[in-house]
Amino acid sequence: MNHKVHNQIVNFIWGIADDVLRDLYVRGKYRDVILPMTVIRRLDAVLEPTKQAVLEMKTKLDAAGITNQDPALRKAAGQAFYNTSPYTLRDLKARGNRQQLEADFRAYLDGFSPNVQEILDNFEFRNQIPRLAKADALGTLIEKFLDPTINLSPYPVPGSDGTVRLPGLDNHAMGTIFEELVRRFNEENNEEAGEHWTPRDAVRLMARLIFEPIADQIESATYLLYDGACGTGGMLTVAEETLLQLAKERGKQVSVHLFGQEINAETYAICKADLLIKGEGEAADNIVGGPEHSTLSNDAFPGRTFDFMLSNPPYGKSWKSDLERLGGKTGIKDQRFVVQHRGEELSLITRTSDGQLMFLVNMLSKMKHDTPLGSRIAEVHNGSSLFTGDAGQGESNIRRWIIENDWLEAIVALPLNMFYNTGIATYIWVLTNRKPERRKGKVQLIDATEWFKPLRKNLGKKNCELSLEDIRRICDAFLAFEETAQSKVFPNEAFGYWKITVERPLRLRTEITPDALAAFKRTADERLHVAAEQLIGCASGPAQMDFNLVREQFGAALKRSEVKLKPSELNQIFAAFTKRDEAAEPVNKKRTRDRVEYEPDPELRDTEQVPLLEPGGIEAFFDREVRPHAPDAWIDQEATKIGYEISFTRYFYKPQKLRSLDDIRTDIVSLEKEAEGLLSEIIGGGQ
Repeated sequence: MNHKVHNQIVNFIWGIADDVLRDLYVRGKYRDVILPMTVIRRLDAVLEPTKQAVLEMKTKLDAAGITNQDPALRKAAGQAFYNTSPYTLRDLKARGNRQQLEADFRAYLDGFSPNVQEILDNFEFRNQIPRLAKADALGTLIEKFLDPTINLSPYPVPGSDGTVRLPGLDNHAMGTIFEELVRRFNEENNEEAGEHWTPRDAVRLMARLIFEPIADQIESATYLLYDGACGTGGMLTVAEETLLQLAKERGKQVSVHLFGQEINAETYAICKADLLIKGEGEAADNIVGGPEHSTLSNDAFPGRTFDFMLSNPPYGKSWKSDLERLGGKTGIKDQRFVVQHRGEELSLITRTSDGQLMFLVNMLSKMKHDTPLGSRIAEVHNGSSLFTGDAGQGESNIRRWIIENDWLEAIVALPLNMFYNTGIATYIWVLTNRKPERRKGKVQLIDATEWFKPLRKNLGKKNCELSLEDIRRICDAFLAFEETAQSKVFPNEAFGYWKITVERPLRLRTEITPDALAAFKRTADERLHVAAEQLIGCASGPAQMDFNLVREQFGAALKRSEVKLKPSELNQIFAAFTKRDEAAEPVNKKRTRDRVEYEPDPELRDTEQVPLLEPGGIEAFFDREVRPHAPDAWIDQEATKIGYEISFTRYFYKPQKLRSLDDIRTDIVSLEKEAEGLLSEIIGGGQ
C-alpha cells in the first residue's frame, strides 16, 4: 500500500478524536469510541455490495423457519460476517432527529452477526452511545467516518472522469492502519501499553527465532500457531507473515491457522476485530477471550496441539484467583500443571504472586510429539523465571522438567528498556521438542543486551529498539551455535544442583537445679510434678549427667509407675531440665546392632547446593566442604532435592578493569594537596 495514503488515513482517523470527542472524553478514553467505530465503518464498507442479498436471504430463512441462519447469511454476504438490519451507515447519516438516530444506530448494531456482536460487547461500545447522542456527537462521528476524502472500503472510488479518485484498501492494508491506530493509542496510554502490546521489534525477533532454524524443512502444508496471552494479536499476525514469507522464498504453499486466548475484554475485541478486518474470519473465530476466559484456569483449547507458539505472558501478576478455581494448591488435578517425570510426580505450581512460568507450562502441554518438526516455542520472561524458587518448588520444578526433557534450546537476554511499561531485564526463551543433533543435551545463552538502536524519543519506558541489523545479529549468533563473547553453550546439567540437608547431632545434658525445678512447678500441672520427681530421682547424683542414660532410666521408671505421659508432656519435662552442650554426647534417636542413629539438632541444620556436574558427586563435595569443619555431620538422604537455576550474571560477568597504581597514587597526592589547601584556609580564617 502507498505509504503516503496509509499515513493520510491514520492521521485523518486520529484527527476525528480531537474534532468530535475533545470536550466529551479525556484523551486516554478516545480509543473507547474510535477503535470500535473504525471497525464498524470498515465492516459496513465491505458489506455494502451484498447488503440486498443478505436482506433477501434473511427474509427467506425467516419464512422457512430456519433457526441456524449464520452459515447461509455468511454465504450471502460473501464474508465471515454480515448485517441483517435494514440500514447502512450512509442511511443513518441522513437522520436529522437525534433520538431517531440513536434508535436506528442501535438497531443497526444489533443487526451484525454474532462474531461482530462479541467484538462490540467486549469493546463495551453500546455504553458510549448515550453520551455521544446526548452531546449530539453521534451524527457528526458517523459523518466524519463517511468523509468523501478518505476510503475505508476495499473498493476504489471513481472520479467524475472515470479514473480512480481513491484507491481501495485491501484487507492487509486496512489491518495495518488499524494496528497503527492501536499502537498510537497504546503509546498515549504508555503506562498500560506493555500489558497488552509487545513492541514489534521484539515480536519480529521471536518470530525469526522460532522459524529460521527449520525454514528449509517447511513443507507445503497446514501449520497451527498459538498464543495463550495473545493481547491484540500482534504476535500471531507477525508470526504468520514471517512463516508465509519464508515459505514463499522456498517455493512452498502453506496454510496458516491462528489460535489465541486473551482475558482482557477490550484487548480481545481489538484482536478479533483486527483479524476480521484482515479477512481472516476463521482465525477470528479461533480467538477466545473475555474476563471469564483465563488461560490458566479455563483453557480454551484442551487437547489441542500446535506447531508454533509464541507469547508475552503477564509477569509479576497474581494468579491467586485462578489457583482457587483450579482447586487450590493441594487440589489441582489439571494435567498441565501436575506431571509425571522420571518416576516421580512433579508439581509445576508457582507462587501465586507471579504466574508467568505457568503460561509456558500451558504451551508446553500443547506441543506436537508425532510430527517431524514437533513444536517450537518463543516466550518473553523477566529475570525471575531464571532463578526464583528453591529446589522442589514450582518454578525450579518447571525449569527442571524443561531442561531434563531437553526442550530448552536457548535464552536471549534483551537490552534494558525494550518494553513500554518496564525497564527491567527481559529474556526470550526458545524451546523445541525436536532439537537438532548438535544441540541435544545443550543450552545456548545469548547476551544481546548491547545490541540495540536508541530511540530519538522515549515511548513510555521504552528508549531503544532492535534494528533489523540487531535482529539479524542475534539470529546469526543463535544459528551459529558457537562460543563467543555474547554466546555461551552449556550442557543441560550445568544448571542443575542437588540441594542437600546437612544434619548435626543434638547434644544435651541433664541439668537439675533449684531454679529449673521451681520454674517447672510454676508452669506445669500437678500430675507432671510427680513425673518430674521421678526424673530427678533417675538423675540423682551429679547435677550434670549423660542425657541418653537419664532418658533410659527415666523411661524404665515410668513403666513401673502409674503415671502415663503423652509425647508432648514428656518433651515438656525434658525441655525444663536439659540444655544444649557441645561437649555432651549426641542424643540417640535409634540404636541398631551396626550403628547408632543420632537425633538431629534443628538449630544446627544447614543446606548446601551441590552442582550436578560436581566431580565425585555429593559424597566428594561433602568430604571436601563439610566434614573437615563438622566431623559429626551427616546428610539426610530423604531430604535431598534437585533444583535448576540459570544465572546470566555469572556466565557473562564482565569484571571492571583495575586502576593502575600510578593513577591511584596521582589521585591520593591530588587529594592531599586539596586537603592541605582547605586546612590552610580554615586556620588562616581563624586568625
